[in-house]
Amino acid sequence: MSSRPHRLLGVRALQLVLFAAALAAGAILVSLFGDAVQLVCLGVIVVATILTAPMRGLEGGGWWSLLAVGALASVAGAALAELTETVGGLVAVLGGALVVVGAAIGFPLQDYE
Repeated sequence: MSSRPHRLLGVRALQLVLFAAALAAGAILVSLFGDAVQLVCLGVIVVATILTAPMRGLEGGGWWSLLAVGALASVAGAALAELTETVGGLVAVLGGALVVVGAAIGFPLQDYE
């Protein structure tokens, strides 16, 4: 049995998903849009994290941990913002920053080996 991870996404698909996650996190961070758009962006981040999960076993897979923690913090921040806007906002900003960093680190520049 091979120790290589099962790849559901090709290089271009992974690039697109990570770009979408980073763009969605950026849209949430700058708060230019209303709540509905921000919730859609949050959904994009969660879906991107789920879609990229099989890729976390690739060499240098620490990026996925950053993406997953960022997604979790973004969701938690959105929920906390309903109770206390300041704390929720801070957690959401931290989560968004982690999503952007994780997506940037995980963005493949070349084909898998």
